[in-house]
Amino acid sequence: MVVSCEYFDVKKTSTEAILKEELQTFNWSEVDEYPSFSQCDSVEFKQERKDCFQQVLVQHISGFLQNEDVFVYQDINDTVVLSFQVSETGKLQLLQTKIDSSTLVSIPEIKKLLHKSLDSLPKIFPAIKRGQQVKTEFTLPIIINVN
Repeated sequence: MVVSCEYFDVKKTSTEAILKEELQTFNWSEVDEYPSFSQCDSVEFKQERKDCFQQVLVQHISGFLQNEDVFVYQDINDTVVLSFQVSETGKLQLLQTKIDSSTLVSIPEIKKLLHKSLDSLPKIFPAIKRGQQVKTEFTLPIIINVN
């Protein structure tokens, strides 16, 4: 008769090994919930909530720009690409603006107007990843059409 105690050996797994394994399976480019405005609270699905957030942001910026008196000498039809960051506390920061040079010549104060439009945004709720509020970055196109 042969007896072995190998079956009774307990392999210890360190917390570092568990953490390393968890981090390898972690998708860093996705969040569980996107940043949101209170208007989007009733939206249930993740993608629709993201769309709602972007739509509210675009409508707010576009509405602000439409209320400004901007005088131009030629028609402008341009798409401005804005890069944003929403902090863990819900603070929105404009990181970068991609604006065609002809639009900058026609509306030299466009960057200042874009920054000013963000000052009156409603409260933003930050993105959530695994129950924690996280920082997110995204880009958003805004169509500028002045006749």
